Amino acid sequence: MTKADRRAVVTGSASGIGQATTRLLRSQGWEVIGADLRDADIAVDLSDPQLRQDAVDLILQRYATGVDAIIACAGISRQNDPAVISTNYFGTTRFLAGLRQLLVSSSCPRAVVVSSFAAVMATDPAILDACLDDDESEALAASRRAIEADRTTNVIYASSKLALAEWVRREAVLQEWAGAGILLNAVAPGTVRTPMMQATLEDPVKAAALLTRVPCPLNRYPEAEEIARLLIFLGSEENNFIVGQTIFIDGGAEASVRRNRAYPVDAYTH
Repeated sequence: MTKADRRAVVTGSASGIGQATTRLLRSQGWEVIGADLRDADIAVDLSDPQLRQDAVDLILQRYATGVDAIIACAGISRQNDPAVISTNYFGTTRFLAGLRQLLVSSSCPRAVVVSSFAAVMATDPAILDACLDDDESEALAASRRAIEADRTTNVIYASSKLALAEWVRREAVLQEWAGAGILLNAVAPGTVRTPMMQATLEDPVKAAALLTRVPCPLNRYPEAEEIARLLIFLGSEENNFIVGQTIFIDGGAEASVRRNRAYPVDAYTH
């Protein structure tokens, strides 16, 4: 199979990492079905359960012959907004679950999601539990409680990304995924040069504050395309044995924070 034979669905295709992934895939000859709020093949607000399902139904109908890869890049990072949970976690997991049947017909089916370095930051156990129980209503309620308790942190975003990484690890080895030959994995970027981060990186004070939270021993921040290359590898036939992994692509941030604790039982702070 050549790259020109492959078809991918990419969420968040209109900006940032998703846009870079879409552009690079198309330059390599892939057929890409972009999904985003606007400027995409499929218009969808992944934070809305009904609109999310409508988009799934449309893709199932329009591309019934199947797809080879789903690369889920869509996400938001607004502080103290429960919509972060609906978009980042449920907008990814339910979208993938809804489209999984399209992957089965591929000879090399792959699925990749974007988690984050934020997964190693402080998270909220109630949000995590509700997410992993697939209870969106309770996850939103837990998010609102977390906001009321502490408005100074970005615990909702971190929780959404850790829940996503844990979902990948749990689901990837099941009969529905690995058992069907579908390789499901995640990547976890640190700070990336995207339009969303531009204002912060151009402000010396904000940039310095960010560096204390997200270290970068490599002493530079990557462009979105650098993250896209890893996503594309994991979504390609060249990845033939990686399953259930979250690969940090963060210039050393995670290794700096966790040092020698490569695989501790309590790897994440809950």
